[in-house]
Amino acid sequence: MKLLLDTHLLIWQIGQPKKLSAAARAYLDNPANDLLFSAANIWEVAIKYGRGRADFRIDPRLLRRGLLDHGYIELPITSAHAVAIEALPPLHKDPFDRILVAQSAVEEIILLTADPLVAQYHGLVRGV
Repeated sequence: MKLLLDTHLLIWQIGQPKKLSAAARAYLDNPANDLLFSAANIWEVAIKYGRGRADFRIDPRLLRRGLLDHGYIELPITSAHAVAIEALPPLHKDPFDRILVAQSAVEEIILLTADPLVAQYHGLVRGV
């Protein structure tokens, strides 16, 4: 199955794997799953890393390269994804999380998230 990961899961997978829940680990360690990251993940890291946020202390270039080197598939942002945001209920204000939810819906892939607010979206979103 195809799995799109939220930004915190990506950061933890690469640099702080002990922060991952058992449920997240089960999804990520299953070789039958295709792991995806979005351009939005890297964009979010670039902005928050540039602002010096403590929970985003990873260079976005190194994160992207590490993900690609470990077989992750990059999902670009399209206008169809942007349009799909309009139909989302206003459960979460973060634009990065909202585009990930929209990408999940448009592409019909599961979004794994550690964020309990994002996990409230119905459909293909799974809280882990």
